[in-house]
Amino acid sequence: MASWIARIVKGMIIALGFILPGVSGGVLAAILGIYERMIHFLAHLRENFIENTLFFIPVGIGGILGIALFSYPVEYLLEHYQVVVLWSFAGAIVGTIPSLVKESTQYGKRDTIDLAWLCGTFVISGLVLYFLNDLVGTLPASFASFVLAGALIALGILIPGLSPSNLLLILGIYTPMLNGFKSLDLLGTFLPIAIGGVLAMLAFSKAMDYALKVYHSRVYHFIIGIVLSSTLLILIPQAGNEESISYAGTGIGTWISALLLFGLGVCLGLWMSKLEETYK
Repeated sequence: MASWIARIVKGMIIALGFILPGVSGGVLAAILGIYERMIHFLAHLRENFIENTLFFIPVGIGGILGIALFSYPVEYLLEHYQVVVLWSFAGAIVGTIPSLVKESTQYGKRDTIDLAWLCGTFVISGLVLYFLNDLVGTLPASFASFVLAGALIALGILIPGLSPSNLLLILGIYTPMLNGFKSLDLLGTFLPIAIGGVLAMLAFSKAMDYALKVYHSRVYHFIIGIVLSSTLLILIPQAGNEESISYAGTGIGTWISALLLFGLGVCLGLWMSKLEETYK
C-alpha cells in the first residue's frame, strides 16, 4: 500500500510537467527514478507487461489527481499576473538549457553538423511558430487540438528537458486545456489528451530509444534549438493569438517582479537539472 501511495505522489509531481511551461515531465520522471523503466516498458511492451502495467497504474492515477489539483492555481495566475508568470516560466526553461547542452556532448564532442542542426532548428522552428497563427490561425479548443496537446505532452515525457506547455501556449490551446482540466471535462479534454499521449508514446518510444542511442548529439541539438526558439516566443507578443503575452499597461513594478522571478526561475531550472543528474 505504501508503495502505491508513493507512486501516486510521484504521478502528481510528474503532472506538473504537463501544465507548467518550463517544466519537463521527463525530467521529473528522471528525478523520481522511474524514467528509464518507463521508456524501457514503452519500447518493449510485451516484456513483463502485467508487472509493468500494475507498477504504472498508480503513477497514472497520481497524474490525473495532480492535473486536477494544480490546474486552477496556474490558470488563475496566468489570468491575473500573465507577464510575471510567463517571465518566470521562461526563466525556468533557460535554467535547464545548460543541462541540455551538457547532455548533448555526453558521448562525443560537438561538431559542425551539430551546430548546423541547432542553428537551423532554432531559425526554422522560430519562424514557423511565430507565423503559425498567420498560416493556420490559433488552434480552436477541439477534440483534434487536444489530441495534438496529448501528443506534445507525451513528447515532453519521452524527451527530458523538453517542455510541451510553452508550445501549447504558442499554439493557443494552453488555457483551454487548463480550463478543461479545472472543470474535470473527462470526454472533451482528458479523453483526447489521453488518446494523443498514448498514440505518441507508442509511435515514438522505440524511435526515440533508437535515435538517442544512434544520433544522441544530433537529437539533443535539435531539442535545444526548439527549446530556445519556443522560449523566446513566449516573451514576444503575437498578433492574433489571445494567449500570447501582452505588455499593455505594464508598469515598473510588474517589470521588476518579472525580472526578479525570471532570475529565480533560472535558479529553479538549474536546481532541477542538477537533481536530474543526481538521480538519473
